Amino acid sequence: MKKLINAPEAVLAEALSGIAAAHPALKVDAENKVIARASATKPGKVALVSGGGSGHEPLHGGFVGRGMLDAACAGEVFTSPVPGQMAAAARAVDGGSGVLFVVKNYTGDVLNFQMAAELAAEDGITVETVLVDDDVAVQNSTWTAGRRGTGATVFVEKIAGALAEQGGSLTQVAEMGKRVNAASRSFAVALTACTAPASGKPGFDLPEDEMEVGVGIHGEPGRRREKLRPAREIVATALDAILGDQPLDAGDETIVMVNGLGGTPLIELYVVFNEVAVALADKGVVIARNLVGNYVTSLDMAGVSLTVCKADADMLSLWDAPVNTPALRWGI
Repeated sequence: MKKLINAPEAVLAEALSGIAAAHPALKVDAENKVIARASATKPGKVALVSGGGSGHEPLHGGFVGRGMLDAACAGEVFTSPVPGQMAAAARAVDGGSGVLFVVKNYTGDVLNFQMAAELAAEDGITVETVLVDDDVAVQNSTWTAGRRGTGATVFVEKIAGALAEQGGSLTQVAEMGKRVNAASRSFAVALTACTAPASGKPGFDLPEDEMEVGVGIHGEPGRRREKLRPAREIVATALDAILGDQPLDAGDETIVMVNGLGGTPLIELYVVFNEVAVALADKGVVIARNLVGNYVTSLDMAGVSLTVCKADADMLSLWDAPVNTPALRWGI
């Protein structure tokens, strides 16, 4: 294992210190491992809190800032934060109009955020939750009951975050987050396994000429393992799964994200996006907005995930709203 670290047990704490040093607009609660906006939540604004295991950067801390999250909780690598962290985050950013939890559908995250909501309620904080479960690769996986939450998390945080910034109520912001999740589907393919600092070895064995089709962001098994194929065929497989579950008609507008899993060169992601653009254009589907890059990673895993959201006019307007975070920035 070759990692730019000092010691496996210090990775998270030292990374959080680095985030604080690099981004003065954020503040880091080292004790609770919470990343929040440096400025206090505007009274009356709904606050958004998300989080999960580390190793998926920039998710979630990289999306804290104007137009997206108010706070993010960081667990150890691939390990859910604990309820106390999440409750501390809710207390820190509550502006009096409630807090929306954005939760990826992983068993630990779901249970811990539920307990955190109960703790927040004891402090008089109203909490609503949006559960993200966009991965169409498998119905149940190693760490989930139901579909995994993956790339659509970015879409939910951006669009719901914009509505909160514009003064939407907690109910309105939560409903928008649920609409975005319901309109989004994702599928991922891994070319290599990832290596967690604490283990020092790849999470699973994947021969040089094979790929894992439908992999999860922690390296959970997908639909099948098969021989490596050209990007065009990989995209066709992903789109077949996505469109088979969420059909799109000619003229439909979409937001598309081609997301690297941490170890994929950007040039390859653009090759993939080109194939997606050609395939959707052939169907008359419009890519109205897009992201290409690393947004929801799995440490150093080589591979790609594709997320497609069937977007309505409200979603596109909120997508275009100003955002200023370490990982997303426009309209400022």
